[in-house]
Amino acid sequence: MEKLHTINRLSALRQKDKFSAPEWEKRGLSPSGAECCLQLDMQFNDTLDALITAVENNASSRQLKSLLSQHLSAFDKSEYDTEEREFIADTFHKLSTIVDVDIKYALNSWMYGIVLGTLIKISTLFKRPRKVIETLSQECSNCKTALDTFILERGNEIPDLCWDIIQCDSCNEFNLLNKGPHIRQLRFGNYRWVEQLSKDEFNEEQAIVRLEQIKYFRKK
Repeated sequence: MEKLHTINRLSALRQKDKFSAPEWEKRGLSPSGAECCLQLDMQFNDTLDALITAVENNASSRQLKSLLSQHLSAFDKSEYDTEEREFIADTFHKLSTIVDVDIKYALNSWMYGIVLGTLIKISTLFKRPRKVIETLSQECSNCKTALDTFILERGNEIPDLCWDIIQCDSCNEFNLLNKGPHIRQLRFGNYRWVEQLSKDEFNEEQAIVRLEQIKYFRKK
């Protein structure tokens, strides 16, 4: 009975238009482009088909978790803005709940990179919205828009591990972000996360060189 219930829930979600305008509006957001929404829906339907088959074949929790992680990695997060990435991660979290497996680590790693994925929780997915306790702000190097990072929780044990390369939502300029230590939970503001550089491997000068490489190759 439980197996049939799981399959029915997955099948119902497959029939649903998961990225329709009303679904975006429920999140307080304007819909992404029609082509993007259609592609997301089709890709998630592939994931749902695989999950349904796996459940029908009595796959173990470990196999289901691996399947979800593999399908998550097929989404190129660099192609999506912050809101789209959060919607994708939220939908994968919903799937994991239906099949009763925990993929929070995989979602953290996909959203923020492996380094931060082990330390920073995705507040928008797994907990109620947290109050912003501090806002870190720096000017976009091109349009001078304030690029805000909202701190939701600090932890003294969290080290300063990485540089972040981000992209301004206003002008699409790439910027180098240095958040500093002691951040347990955060939320991006008006920018998109692009790449993470470990401070064990990149000093500030090397991080700036990498930033310039991204500016050159991605704007060509």
